[in-house]
Amino acid sequence: MSGSRQRTLGGGGQHVLDYLKRMQAENPSFYYAVQAQGDNDHSGGSIFWANATARMNYSYFGDTVTFDTPYRSNRYRVPFASFTGLNHHGQPVLFGCALILNESESSFIWLFQTWLHAMSECRPVSITTDPDRLIQVAVAQVLPETRHRFSKWGIFRETQEKLVQIYQSNPMFETEFHKCINETETIDEFESSWQSLLERYYVMDNEWLQSMYNARQQWVPVYMRETFFGEMSVTDRSAGNLFFEGYVNASTTIQMLIKQYEKAVASWHEKELKADYDTTNTTPVLKTPSPMEKQAANLYTRRAFMKFQEELVETLANPATKIDDSGAIITYRVAKFGEDHKARTVSFNSFEMKASCSCQMFEYSGIICRHILAVFRAKNVLTLPSQYVLKRWTRNAKTGVVTDEPSSELANNARESLTVRYNNLRQEAIKYVEEGAKSIHIYNVAMDALREATSKVTATKNQGSGATHASTLTNGGSQELHAAEGTPTPTFQSTVSFSYSATDKSSSSIMVICLNSILSYVSLPSPVQDEKEKKIREMTAELENINHRCEVYRTNLLAVLRDMEEQKLKLSVKVQNARLSLKE
Repeated sequence: MSGSRQRTLGGGGQHVLDYLKRMQAENPSFYYAVQAQGDNDHSGGSIFWANATARMNYSYFGDTVTFDTPYRSNRYRVPFASFTGLNHHGQPVLFGCALILNESESSFIWLFQTWLHAMSECRPVSITTDPDRLIQVAVAQVLPETRHRFSKWGIFRETQEKLVQIYQSNPMFETEFHKCINETETIDEFESSWQSLLERYYVMDNEWLQSMYNARQQWVPVYMRETFFGEMSVTDRSAGNLFFEGYVNASTTIQMLIKQYEKAVASWHEKELKADYDTTNTTPVLKTPSPMEKQAANLYTRRAFMKFQEELVETLANPATKIDDSGAIITYRVAKFGEDHKARTVSFNSFEMKASCSCQMFEYSGIICRHILAVFRAKNVLTLPSQYVLKRWTRNAKTGVVTDEPSSELANNARESLTVRYNNLRQEAIKYVEEGAKSIHIYNVAMDALREATSKVTATKNQGSGATHASTLTNGGSQELHAAEGTPTPTFQSTVSFSYSATDKSSSSIMVICLNSILSYVSLPSPVQDEKEKKIREMTAELENINHRCEVYRTNLLAVLRDMEEQKLKLSVKVQNARLSLKE
C-alpha cells in the first residue's frame, strides 16, 4: 500500500517542459499535458506526453497495455513511468510517458484519464501494472471494463525481497516457485502445486505468500487465460520493462532523461524496421507439407509465424480423439503421447468452422493452439479460417484507417490534413523503396532522385513555404489540465504509421515537390547517361540470371530440408508408438 508523496524535478523540470512545447510546436499531433495543483500553479503537477507515432501505434496495438513504474522500486532515479504495448513482431512499442511528481490517488486518476484522452478514448482489453493500491484504484475508476493484471515479474521481484532468507537457505525455492506459476496449465494443477510448495518449504503461514495467493486471480496466468495479453511464451516479460532497459536507469538524471528517451524510441524504431525487412525479404523454412503452414508464412510476421509453426508441428504428437458427436458441435480430446493427464478438450462447429479449446491459448495470445490445429487436421481443414488470424500479428497489422471521435471542425481539419499528408508520403515512400530496390540500375536512379528531392524539400523549408507553424494547434488549449476539470478530448485521426519524425512536419507543397521530383527523375533519365545505362542493363540482366539460378538451387534445397524434417517427425511418432507399446 502506498501513500501520497510529492516529488520535485528541480531545474530539470523546465528543461522537460521546454522540450515538450518545442515538439508540439513542430507537430500538432504531439500531445502533452501538465496536472495543475491549484489556481495558476503548474509547478508541482505530474506531466504526460505522447508523440504522433505513439498515438498511431496505439490504434493498431492498443489491445493490451503495460503501465510501468520502475522508479517505485528505486530502479529509476527520476519518477519516470511509461505506457507500452507489443507490436506485430512482439517487440515493445511506446504509447506515452509520464513524470509522476504528485504520487497520490488523484494524480494517478488524472494520469490515466489524460492518457486515455490522448489515445482517443479507446480503452484497452487488458492492462498490466505493478501491484499498487493507488494504481489499482485509478485503473478501476478510469478503465472499469479493462482486465487488470498485476505484473508477474514485479511480484517475483518483491517475493525475492520479502523472502530473502528462504531464497538464501533453499536455492531451489525460486525455481520451483516460478515453475508453479509459469508451467501449471489448469487451476487445479496450480492449486495442488502451490499447496505442495508451501508444505515442502514450511512456509504455510507466511503472510506475504498468503497475500499473493489471495490476489492470485490478478497475476497467476491460469486464472487469466480468457483475456488477451499478447504473450506467446511463459518467458515473455512486460513490454514496459524492456522498452527503456539500457537507456534509463538509477543513474539517469532529469537532465539526461529526454536524450535517453529519444535514443530508446529511435532504437526500437530501427528494430521494428529490421523485423519488417526480415519478414518481407526472407522466407522461413517450412517444416510440414501443410498448405496451412505456407498460408501462415505469408500472413504472419516472422515472430508470430515461428510460434504458429511450433504449434502446428506439435499436432503430429497430439492426436485428436472424438468423444462426443451430438448435433452441430463435435467434442474432441487432445493429448500428447504419454501425457494423458494433460489432455485438452476442443469443441468444434463444422458449419461455422469455429473451435474453442480448454487451454484458451488463442484468447490469451492470439495464436491458435496445437489442440485446435490437431482437430483441424483430423477434419481435413487445410487452411486457417480467417477468424483465427489476428490482424495485429500479421504483416499488414499497420494498414487501414481508424476513425476518431468528432470534435471541433477546426482541430479535426488541421490534424486530418496533417495525417493525410503523413499517410500519403508513407505509402508513396514504401512503393518507391520496393521499386527502387529491384535492380542495380533502378536503385541508382532512385537514389539520385531521392537526393534531388531532399535538396528541394530542404530549400522549400528554408524559404518557409507551406510551413506548418502557421496552423499549429495545441492539444486542448493551454495543455495544462486538472483531473477535476472537464478536459477537452484531443482529436487525432489514426491512420497508417511511418515513424520518421521528418514526415511529421511535411506540408502539402513539400510533398508535391518531393514526389514529382522523384517520379520525373525515375521516369525520364538523362540522355547523356544512355551508354552507361546500356552497360548497366547488361550487367543487371546477367545478375538477375544468376539470382534466378540461385533461387532455383535454394528452392530445391528447401524442398530437401522439408522432406528431411517430415521424415524426422514421422520417425519421432513411430518412436513414441514403440515406447507406448513397450509400456503396455
